[in-house]
Amino acid sequence: MCGIVGLVGKKDVKVKDIISGLQKLEYRGYDSAGIAFSKNEHIELIKATGKISNLKDELNDRINANIHIGIAHTRWATHGGVTDLNAHPHTDCTGKIALVHNGIIENFQELRKELIEKGHRFKSETDTEVIAHLIEEYYNGDLFKSVLSAIKRLDGAYAIGVIHTDEKKIVSVRKGSPLVVAYNEDYALLASDITPLIKYTKDVYFMNDNEIALLEAGKIEFYNIDGEKIEKSPTHIDWDEQAAEKSGYEHFMLKEMNEQPEALKSAITGRIKNGKPIISEINNLKEFIKKDLQKIFIVACGTSYHAGMAFKYFMNKYSRISVDIEVASEFRYMNPHVDQNTLVLAISQSGETIDTLEGIRIAKEKGAKVITISNVFGSTIPRESHGAIYMNTGPEIGVAATKTYTAQIAILYALGAKIIELTEGLNNEIESILKGIEEMPEIYKKVLKLNEKIKELAREYSNYQHMMYIGRGFGYPTALEGALKLKEISYIHAAGYQAGELKHGPIALLDEQFPVFAIIPKDSLYEKMKSNLMESKARNANIIAISTEGNDEIKHLTDEYILVPKTHEALYPLVMAPVIQLFAYNVAVLRKLDPDKPRNLAKSVTVE
Repeated sequence: MCGIVGLVGKKDVKVKDIISGLQKLEYRGYDSAGIAFSKNEHIELIKATGKISNLKDELNDRINANIHIGIAHTRWATHGGVTDLNAHPHTDCTGKIALVHNGIIENFQELRKELIEKGHRFKSETDTEVIAHLIEEYYNGDLFKSVLSAIKRLDGAYAIGVIHTDEKKIVSVRKGSPLVVAYNEDYALLASDITPLIKYTKDVYFMNDNEIALLEAGKIEFYNIDGEKIEKSPTHIDWDEQAAEKSGYEHFMLKEMNEQPEALKSAITGRIKNGKPIISEINNLKEFIKKDLQKIFIVACGTSYHAGMAFKYFMNKYSRISVDIEVASEFRYMNPHVDQNTLVLAISQSGETIDTLEGIRIAKEKGAKVITISNVFGSTIPRESHGAIYMNTGPEIGVAATKTYTAQIAILYALGAKIIELTEGLNNEIESILKGIEEMPEIYKKVLKLNEKIKELAREYSNYQHMMYIGRGFGYPTALEGALKLKEISYIHAAGYQAGELKHGPIALLDEQFPVFAIIPKDSLYEKMKSNLMESKARNANIIAISTEGNDEIKHLTDEYILVPKTHEALYPLVMAPVIQLFAYNVAVLRKLDPDKPRNLAKSVTVE
């Protein structure tokens, strides 16, 4: 969740350049920020709670200072309250060492007790400060060696960047938390992900667990945990810096929703052609799928879980393979029934979700094969999988997933079709669904034009405090995702239910203050959904519905409705996704909230 940035250069760099890099990590979520830089043989340390703008205010004129080395951090509190003292970076007793850290040090209390007994003076409540003092304890004129000694005492997960006033270098270490480093002719840099780095170079190095990077101006050396030098190859990133900017839109979320036609086209290019699945990324698993595959288990969190649920409905309807799904935070603790005949699908936008990562490690120990769907090239979960399919949607900055959700569904359907082709052969219906996905970018252009109508709906419903989303079959994952989107960015209490479950409890909530948002395409379950709408209406609930063009009956069943183009029923999770996203977005904006940075949430959940 935290964001780390660091830079060391031959040429002067301004403090504001490091702050600019830090701002590119705001989407990860944070509650405080800070920066440390070496100047005139001592470390300047500036920290502030709240937004990075508060940190800029604290810096004042120092934001234009010329420096050669600095590290900065956005913190998400795990140990200790949200205070300036607890914000990173942290320093040692001498004030010569400064450190930033993402992760959790599990044995920090015993280390803290030991260090206090040796005379170290602590200023914060954090687990991170322990590392700074431990490095001080081992320091003998060589920062690299002291860090190497200190990390051998740490239990837990960490990504660390450390500087010392007497040395023009940054030492970085990764174990269980993401860290990327890069360099060009003049600078060496580190960050929690690639976004702050691409301004300087598109060739980056993704650090693996138990690796150390020694950053000096214009070069980087890599070592293992024993201090032995190792060689690493860079990964070339095709994103440009402008891809992470708003391009004139009021919010990143709005920009990313409107990017869905192109994002979806990019996601399926080379994976679906004329109704046929390609998916070359799983070529190494073809024999396993043909001969040994008996079960698919999906592991995911949040929006990725809802995409996985759409895939489960797809596979259970059109294939003979058993498909199960579990939230990753439950999967990893439930002794999951996976084995050498199981394919585990890990879905993670960031590729770093800690519960999903631990889940696939358990699955691999049990002999399962793992395929990951992610949007971040070189991230940890894909690297630890047997196969990885990247969404290719470009960076998604808004915390609430939009274009990556629809890309996930499209890729999952293509993957499912490939599995069906390998195990039992394609049929005309599967090919028809894939052709429908190929047409989806053009359909999205039509759906996105509904935003003015959706804004009107948002105005009518933005002051309610509750909303119930309902659906059946392929409509149920959409109901869950619609409820999640509304609650995470507008803070309206919203819940998604299978419509058939209404009479088993949820209907007791309905009245004129508890509207229903129904997902009711003209599909095989339409008549069943009609009954659910009528029983909701009988409880005086106002009803919004998404249905399909040509359904004239819907206006008699609802208070408000949106019609989307007709398609195959398996594709309604794709067609209807922009509507639920735009509705939530417009409600949040009307409530004067920032949909890009909802409270208490982070884009990448890298601690448990």
